[in-house]
Amino acid sequence: MNPKVTIITVCFNAAQTIANTIESVLGQDYPNLEYIVIDGKSSDKSLEIINQFQSQISKIISEPDQGMYDALNKGIGMASGDVIGMLNSDDFYVDEHVVSDMVTAMSSSPGYESGYADLYYVDNKNTDKVIRKWRSGVYKREKFKHGWMPPHPAFFLRKEAYEKYGGFNLEFKSAADYELMLRMLYKHKLNAAYLPRYIVKMRVGGMSNASLLNRLKANREDRRAWTVNGLKPGIHTLTFKPLRKLIQYL
Repeated sequence: MNPKVTIITVCFNAAQTIANTIESVLGQDYPNLEYIVIDGKSSDKSLEIINQFQSQISKIISEPDQGMYDALNKGIGMASGDVIGMLNSDDFYVDEHVVSDMVTAMSSSPGYESGYADLYYVDNKNTDKVIRKWRSGVYKREKFKHGWMPPHPAFFLRKEAYEKYGGFNLEFKSAADYELMLRMLYKHKLNAAYLPRYIVKMRVGGMSNASLLNRLKANREDRRAWTVNGLKPGIHTLTFKPLRKLIQYL
């Protein structure tokens, strides 16, 4: 029997892109899929657009929240899937085989508790124009010491891991995804399957990359991610992490 997969999308004032995101999830060929959309009480037409797909979406919630990670935690709590993936409201899957391929990768060994793949950064207006490529590479736990992390929209995790080790830490504003993956993969040593292909297109303009000041704040949060988990980064871990982003342009 195919494991049930839950995809969670959180949305706030994303009327320009949310339909594209939803269609890319609903178009998946995987037969056992649950889709949860959580809107943070948008003031634009986001909810109106979401409701156009109401009959095909498993659960729709629209209420104020404390930000993206709080909304994702709500979705995790509601999810009934064995595996959970997350797709932001301005991202979309590259084709209809993404979930099927990820399940196949994670099912290739009974020990895989998570899975990840590669991601394209694309132009906000012309999504056929690739700005940079995030190629994750084969998983090795020690790569975290060298600034490595998988792209969060291309990361899937078994629900039992969230139940055992917790969801997103809301003390973090821009690095909660990094802290969660560091906690799951590095601290608790969960196994990860690598699907060697690009599965997500992300429009450029993320919060943590918006300015040098935000990048510096994100770097401080990256350091704190190690501290709160009782871990010690390598000498160059936090220097290599932003440098990896520069390499993605090459």
